[in-house]
Amino acid sequence: MAGRIIAITGAAGVLGQAVVKAAAAQGARLALIDHAKACPGPEGAFVQTGVDLTDAVQASAAMAAAGERLGGLDALLNIAGGFTWEKLEGGDPASWAAMHRLNVVTAANACRAAIPHLKASAAGRIVNVGSAAALKAGAGMGPYAAAKSGVHSLTQALAEELKADGVTVNAVLPSIIDTPTNRADMPDADFSAWVAPDDLAAVILFLASEAASAVTGALMPVTGRV
Repeated sequence: MAGRIIAITGAAGVLGQAVVKAAAAQGARLALIDHAKACPGPEGAFVQTGVDLTDAVQASAAMAAAGERLGGLDALLNIAGGFTWEKLEGGDPASWAAMHRLNVVTAANACRAAIPHLKASAAGRIVNVGSAAALKAGAGMGPYAAAKSGVHSLTQALAEELKADGVTVNAVLPSIIDTPTNRADMPDADFSAWVAPDDLAAVILFLASEAASAVTGALMPVTGRV
């Protein structure tokens, strides 16, 4: 990863920060993008905060700024997203649209904006974050799982679109990620069975590496022992 230029959306979150630290340790040059007001990053990272990736104009401006500041882009890691647990009966119809915007629209806007830069790279990569819950959704997972199914389809369709350009597009499908929020929500669970953010980051960075040139259109489960 040394010298590769990587844009990371959702960089301020738990998984985003794990990816940032791992990529920096491997010598990557980073553009960090988040809707939050603050986003920690290593020295030399180009940080853009307050970016609403559901807005195609803002997404385009963020990727253009990253490409200009760093001299191009080799990989886009789409970690930005959202989650809600809500049953259909008695639930809010707006939750479905919100999950679609936060997961599918953000990824699509970021990809669209990054594609010209990635085509110019010798080894362009896109890695999206899907979900194992979208393969078999449990009760209350409808809005989230439906949105992540959209991310999976986006990944596969875009992989076909970009094959001839040498840009690979893949997605990781984690189960429950070991985060403080998930621990608070499920205090009686076996945390050791969940996916550690550092382990998931390692898979994401492999797919973003030059070594993964033969992998595209993959939906890769990363499910720990769940």
